[in-house]
Amino acid sequence: MDLSNLSAKELRQLQDQIVRELKKREGQDLQKARDEIFAIAQRVGLPVKDLIATGGRGKGSTVAARYRNPGDTTQQWTGRGRQPKWVKEYLDSGKSIEDLRI
Repeated sequence: MDLSNLSAKELRQLQDQIVRELKKREGQDLQKARDEIFAIAQRVGLPVKDLIATGGRGKGSTVAARYRNPGDTTQQWTGRGRQPKWVKEYLDSGKSIEDLRI
């Protein structure tokens, strides 16, 4: 396809068509992959929820909280990464981190 003969308006319309088609195909590819995964799980007799639960610990996977702030139970920490301020303050007051364990 020779794009050099198209006007800017025609190129923008073509671009919009390409974006729509790409989204459509990506959706189709995603559905096809899901169908294949479900078929494999069914063939080996494995519930899909178990398959998902045993997936790798990639980015975005969640880790259970191991510590909870006794003063504000909505504040929790997994024990990974930098200590939250409330954990540091608790430890600085001479208390044990074991007191915060869930």
